[in-house]
Formats: sequence, C-alpha cells, structure tokens
Amino acid sequence: MAAPASPSPQPQQPPSPFVELVKGSSGLEKVLLRGPRNCSAEVCLYGGQVTSWKNDHGEELLFVSSKAIFKPPKAIHGGIPICFPQFGAHGNLEQHGFARNRFWTIDNNPPPLPVNPAIKAFVDLILKPSEEDLKIWPHSFEFRLRVALGPSGDLSLTSRIRNTNTDGRPFSYTFAYHTYFSVSDISEVRVEGLETMDYLDNLKAKERFTEQGDAIVFESEIDKVYLAAPPKIAIIDHEKKRTFVLTKEGLPDAVVWNPWDKKAKAMQDFGDGEYKHMLCVEPAAVEKPITLKPGEEWKGRLAISAVPSSYCSGQLDPLKVLQG
Repeated sequence: MAAPASPSPQPQQPPSPFVELVKGSSGLEKVLLRGPRNCSAEVCLYGGQVTSWKNDHGEELLFVSSKAIFKPPKAIHGGIPICFPQFGAHGNLEQHGFARNRFWTIDNNPPPLPVNPAIKAFVDLILKPSEEDLKIWPHSFEFRLRVALGPSGDLSLTSRIRNTNTDGRPFSYTFAYHTYFSVSDISEVRVEGLETMDYLDNLKAKERFTEQGDAIVFESEIDKVYLAAPPKIAIIDHEKKRTFVLTKEGLPDAVVWNPWDKKAKAMQDFGDGEYKHMLCVEPAAVEKPITLKPGEEWKGRLAISAVPSSYCSGQLDPLKVLQG
C-alpha cells in the first residue's frame, strides 16, 4: 500500500515589510532581513543558515568561502551553520549532524517568544524530521529558529528544540552555532573571555587542558572546546578596529576553530589562503549532551554585536567590551 502523500507545505510568507523572500544566484531561497541604516542579514532556507550579516556601512561581518557550494546535499561552508543533533564527530551521525543540509520552512504561526517591539526584521523557521531522518536518528522533534536583526544592527539566533516523541523516549543531542567571523588577518586577532578555562583539544584526542594565556592568539591550527565558558566572549580585530561581542544563553561551551594552511588546502570547498580571513567562535553544548524528555523544550540563544574597538596601549579594554 502506498504511503499517504505528505500535506502541501504552507506558503513561504515573509512576516513583515522588513523581510523579503528572494532567490540567491544559486537558486536557493533565502530570507533577506533589512534593519535600519543599511544593516542586513540573509538566511538561507537550506540549512536554516545565516549566510550574510552586514553592518550599517554595508561591510560583511561573516565569512563565507569563495568556493562554498550552494547545492544540496553539500553543506554551505561559512556563515552560521546549525550543528544538530550532533556537533563534529561527537556521535554516530555525519559530521555536525543533518540540520545544516536540510530544507527548513518559514513558520507562520510560531509559539510566542518575548518580543522587543523595536525589532522589526526577523524570521521564524522550523525543521521537522523526514522519514529518512528518522531512519538515521529515530526521534521526533520540532526545531524552531528565530533569526532577528536588532535596531542597532545586532544579530540574534534563538533555537527552541522540543521532543515530540510519542513513545515516551527521551533523546540527547549536542549542538553548536558554527559561527564563521570575517577578520582582517588571523594573526591580528585575539579572543578574550576564555582565559583560565579548561578545554578539550580536538587536535590531541580530546585531551583536557587549562588555557594559560591572558587571551587567545593564533599562530597555527586550533580546534578547542572551552568548557563552562562565560556568557560573553569578545573577538578583537586590531587591524579592522572592530570587536565582536558574543552573548550566549543555554549553551555552556564555546568552540574555537581555524583550520590553518594544510587543512585549508585539503578542503575542496575552501580557498587555500582563506583561513587567514576567518575565525570560528561557536557557542555550543558539546561536553554534556542535552537530554529532553517527551514534551520538554530546550532554548539556546546567540546574540552578536560588532562594535568599534577602543585602544589602550595597543590593546582593547576587555572589561569595557565584556561588560558593555
């Protein structure tokens, strides 16, 4: 007996005049969010992935590889991929799970979130498992994602994941907002807020160490999971005189990654020298998977602002950034 046809998808209706549904040059649909003073963000429905975030000068703040492949089933290399239900190789699924290479739909009737009335440019997306997904990860879920552009150009992503299993089974997952930042030159960048933190070094078989420096600077490949990281982290780009401030909720860890030269050359969808102009700092839940019982919902949020750096003896005052 043939399986019943799935219901027709709801029309993809942008929710406000600050939001437009467009087709990218690759043919993939994306949602364009327009903020004040030329700020903008683009969210590709493939992967539910932010692929652009521009400030009020029209400068691109996220990194997307010039060799990125915008064609399913390949994941898009850059922007903010969603790693779910698995981060990296921490499990039996494909690298970083499957959410980043599935088609999401616009959620026209999402459950309410606390709303800042000043935020006009936002979109709600939803992902539910297909029959094929259930074969590789046999759990029913609803993953809701809100991407919003604030009145000052800040970008926020709010994820809500609910266990909709009807057989009473809980499920566990790891997660990350795999955020690729655009930087002037990786050797001119430092990360503050992770000093003295313990981390797992993925280049040394996930061995545990304690961060010794007063900031993280970059001279070679890095792939570390910082554990119980603070809610605010700063990325200071000296050459661009710009600081990214990340604020995270519901995500205890933070991943810091740059592939450096050898690994960059080995990646088909990544330019050989592009590692110099990107840095991933990723709010995550890696060390301790999140477990949801049926009916339970988890919420995790990332907010990013890009602010001009102020200098004191050639260095940023970290307290000003991290308390701001």
